Amino acid sequence: MVHLTINGRAVEAKEGTLLIEVCRDNGIEIPALCYDKNLAIDGSCRMCLVEIEGRHGLETSCSTVVRSGMVVHTESERVVKTRRSILRLYLDNHPNDCLTCEKAGDCLLQEYAYRYDVRFREHEGDRRGTGLAGWTDTSSPYILRDESKCILCGKCVRTCAAIPDRNVLGYAGRGFHTKISADANQSLEESTCVSCNRCVVICPVGALIDRRSYEARIRSWEGQHSIIKCKSCDYGCNFDLLDKNGKKVIRPRKPTNGRPLCLRGRLFTEARHNTELPKAYRKVETPDGRRFQEVSWPQALELDGLLERFCTEPEQGE
Repeated sequence: MVHLTINGRAVEAKEGTLLIEVCRDNGIEIPALCYDKNLAIDGSCRMCLVEIEGRHGLETSCSTVVRSGMVVHTESERVVKTRRSILRLYLDNHPNDCLTCEKAGDCLLQEYAYRYDVRFREHEGDRRGTGLAGWTDTSSPYILRDESKCILCGKCVRTCAAIPDRNVLGYAGRGFHTKISADANQSLEESTCVSCNRCVVICPVGALIDRRSYEARIRSWEGQHSIIKCKSCDYGCNFDLLDKNGKKVIRPRKPTNGRPLCLRGRLFTEARHNTELPKAYRKVETPDGRRFQEVSWPQALELDGLLERFCTEPEQGE
């Protein structure tokens, strides 16, 4: 164990622990847009900067390991001023549509802007994309993309890479024109994306949205909310069940320990809990490339022909 001081408080922590986790374990909330304890450290958003006595510059608490005798200030005048400047850069390149954004009330950028009193402003500078909110990829029946809201935190890229055989998402372009790309800059429909929605549940803003809940007009904080476990396989992934006036939506929860959320598991869970089943889609190979195709629920759950297979006489020698 090591002993350190945070905001004038004596704190004890296990050696090797990241500073951001020590702060949170002691009730000190550190803002962070790119950090998730289940993902590789990126340190790109810079929101978790703190002041450590004896060090020249501010340090990212998500990549700093605690050491004995460390004296940390998480809300000093210098730290707050820097965080406000960073938020100003984010908002200057973000569409002002919080009133109609699906992520409103559940958006970290919105939460931190309110916390530090940083507001939208008009300016004549460049913006990524058009600068106006709007869906830039509607090819998937399960995910909607709006690149104008993307803050390039990289959480979607890292959570997609947590499953070795996926790695669908990555970065394309350079500098100010960098963006998140699916495979070779393809649409979600054309790419090898399996619609597990890991990227959606971990996105801190409204750049990736669950299309089912959007079309049902159910926000994450509305209606009745319960946690249910998928029984499609032994992983037992957790899902959120949102119920608003009898209308139900199943959404994956944030994955832990590299659990490979899958579309089949989500559809299986929908079939178990939803009396009014939405349309089901499966990606198929066509002469024009990969396309989503509406299928029956037995086909979506890979149960089509199951009875026939059970009842078929085995071939000699099988």
